Amino acid sequence: MNRLLSVLAAGVLLLDPGGTRGDGFQDGRTAGVRLENSKIVITGNGVKGGKSDGYQLKRPCWYEPGPGADEMLKTQEDVRAYWFRMNPNGTEEQFEKFLKQFKDKIGQPGRWWTPAYNEADSRGRACWGGLDEFVWVPPGTTPPSGITLAELAEIARAALTVPEPNVKLNPDAKSYVNLPTWVWLDGVGETSRSVTASIPGVMSATVRATLEDIKIDPGTDKRRAEVREQCGTSGRPYVKGGDFTCGVRYLQASVDQARKVYVLTVTTVWPVEVVDDVVPFQYAPVQVQARRDVPVGEVQSTVRP
Repeated sequence: MNRLLSVLAAGVLLLDPGGTRGDGFQDGRTAGVRLENSKIVITGNGVKGGKSDGYQLKRPCWYEPGPGADEMLKTQEDVRAYWFRMNPNGTEEQFEKFLKQFKDKIGQPGRWWTPAYNEADSRGRACWGGLDEFVWVPPGTTPPSGITLAELAEIARAALTVPEPNVKLNPDAKSYVNLPTWVWLDGVGETSRSVTASIPGVMSATVRATLEDIKIDPGTDKRRAEVREQCGTSGRPYVKGGDFTCGVRYLQASVDQARKVYVLTVTTVWPVEVVDDVVPFQYAPVQVQARRDVPVGEVQSTVRP
């Protein structure tokens, strides 16, 4: 039996009719993960509504735990008509020979593992094509290229997004030399974002990102700008008479800069952890940037006797 036909037959049991195919990819943002032929379910408030940092899975394809011997045999028997329609020169003897490998496992402990891949990775489909259509695995063991708990955590990490910062300034339209420019984030929302990747009934891993800090780049060097970064998680909204602890005090006008503005960049920093330490991973923080043009003028005064 050719590989395409056997993959199609196995695919009948891999595709969840309820539409729970793993999918952490978000169009219009950096690619996350888009899982094909997978039973992995991706959930959590960090899956969508934000921006990914482009974290890539180390391996774009793998085997996943699939059905037991009885279920697999029934699935293959159920596609008999389809098999002959797609393989008109096939014989009953050939089909029965194909079924024998499944019949031989009836009553044995273990389950079939089947291949899946990350379609968001350009290497994914070719990698998947190099795997066997199905592999019989005894209880308590993982086959070569079989998915691990660590890789499940990586899938959750690749699907993780965080909100893009919406930077607010005061003064907003234009600042002036030596005048404090307050910086804060508007509409931050939840400061904790999590994603869980799970194979129902088998294993699960959750990663969580927590907004810890913001960093401010004034768009120029220390000779031209004094930065204050006691900002907490979302900056300090302007308060009349309040202490200026988060923002920039520009020391020179921006008239000699490109487009006559300084380009201020605010970076949100989201450290990432694996919940309950199910795997001993340390991920780099997710960092997302937003930029604002800041024209800085200079107040001229004339002193007369």
